[in-house]
Amino acid sequence: MGAEALAIAAHFARTRWGSAPGSRDALEAHQRRALRRFLREVLPRAPMYRDRRVRDLTDLPVMDKSALMGEFDARNTRGIRLEDAMALALRAEASRDFTPTISDVTVGLSSGTSGNRGVFLVSAAERRRWAGILLARALPPALTPRLLTPWAPPIRVAFFLRANSNLYETLGSRRIRFAFFDLLAGVEAALPALRALRPDVLVGTPQLLRALAAEQRAGRLDIRPSHILSVAEVLEAQDAAAVEQAFGVRPHQLYQATEGFLGYTCAHGGLHLNERFVHIEPQWLDEARTRFQPVVTDFTRETQLIVRYRLNDVLRLADAPCACGSPERTLAAIEGRCDEVLWLPARDSARAVPVFPDAVRRCMALAGPAVREFEVVQQGMRWHVRLAASPGAQVLVVRAMAELWARLGVRPPELVFGDWQAQDLHLKRRRVRLAQLPQGLSCTF
Repeated sequence: MGAEALAIAAHFARTRWGSAPGSRDALEAHQRRALRRFLREVLPRAPMYRDRRVRDLTDLPVMDKSALMGEFDARNTRGIRLEDAMALALRAEASRDFTPTISDVTVGLSSGTSGNRGVFLVSAAERRRWAGILLARALPPALTPRLLTPWAPPIRVAFFLRANSNLYETLGSRRIRFAFFDLLAGVEAALPALRALRPDVLVGTPQLLRALAAEQRAGRLDIRPSHILSVAEVLEAQDAAAVEQAFGVRPHQLYQATEGFLGYTCAHGGLHLNERFVHIEPQWLDEARTRFQPVVTDFTRETQLIVRYRLNDVLRLADAPCACGSPERTLAAIEGRCDEVLWLPARDSARAVPVFPDAVRRCMALAGPAVREFEVVQQGMRWHVRLAASPGAQVLVVRAMAELWARLGVRPPELVFGDWQAQDLHLKRRRVRLAQLPQGLSCTF
């Protein structure tokens, strides 16, 4: 076994079988120790923090993508310039060759769903750590013996995403046969290689998984993965149900962003934040403290520093702890992004009321199988509702939304119905989107 494989195996073993915090208090104590070391030893390596006295995480401001990119050169510890990193990342996108690095640092490009595209940096050591932790979190116990048995056949992983990376290729080894499928090539082109691979693990976006489920039901695919992972987009109930119906396996989720490995589904089906390795401050979006934006500090990364980075995601806490007993927070859902929250005026005041994307999806679910696909775009007090649906679906959607308006106590918008149009699989799906606020409405959480 080579040095890289040994390092990945060590991170895997520590994460899967090593001593882990057994209570919330113990987890928070672990985070405090890790943050103290990070602030003392790692933070000063970046020019931005070199001469700054930082005693506590809260001494530092919250940042976002514009701050990270605007101060890119000063926020990384390897002296890498944004123009050099961006040039390398764009060449990789154009050539579809994602192997070049700057020294040993992998350069990646975010998809740009929330605005301008961002660049991320990951060193070779960080890639190995990420691979070990990810495998420990994501690989089901049933497949672990094959990973550890030299004479057993390797675990076959089919990975569909918009872009490959050295980060993902780090997962490949003699024990894991990692096969990348480019979403830009489409589903039909991938079917022969996918049938030949016969993957044990299938990884892709929800819309890709749903497209493969349709191919499986039509008899054009015929694969039997024992584990399915949904990545990069919101996994909705109807997507999960369609995938499970086709493959007989309930998909799990990985919450992975350019800002770090943030969450995973455990063996009991609970979606947990990866708080043993990432510190997450919740910025609450409602009085009941059920929904929040995460502010992330990744104390395991030492190249591009992710310190109090506010994501644009909306996360909803589960009502009860997970049956697995983990002290890490359990999520009911990753609902989407903040610009997928729609806003309407209250019925009896000028107050702005948020309509979270999960509420819109629930309206579509209440219409049942009559609605196969949908998109809702808000333009002021007009909502454009585009459906792929059976006759009569509009009536069911109108009825469900009327109940929503009454429950929220808001002024109803005008619903303008149209036909749903499929988009390319390499584009991130956004079923609910705010294009324009209602006139005169000021909307802040």
